[in-house]
Amino acid sequence: MARKIDIASGRAAIDAVQQGSVARTDTATAVRYLLQLLEERAPGRSVEVRVPPFGAVQVIQGPTHTRGTPPNVVEMEPRTWVALATGEIAWTDAMSEGRIAASGTRADIAALIPVRW
Repeated sequence: MARKIDIASGRAAIDAVQQGSVARTDTATAVRYLLQLLEERAPGRSVEVRVPPFGAVQVIQGPTHTRGTPPNVVEMEPRTWVALATGEIAWTDAMSEGRIAASGTRADIAALIPVRW
């Protein structure tokens, strides 16, 4: 992620989304801020976490990935990511509801969420 989102802007966006905002800018900032925190918490390049259309990060130490589709991918829609990253829903619940697509042997990031925000 190229540009860091400051704490005040990130928290304001998360609060807005949690209070029901559907504004694209609120959602985008909340998603990117929470991805930024995940990346800071678990640096690495072995798992790619994607939240289209707003962002993706590579996290977790291990075998690195540089080209093409990574072997370990976690993907979900923005509202699911915000809920998951803030602890509103549990990883197991989101998985069982089909809200997360996870592939690869290292794609379970349950131990990394919720992220501290």
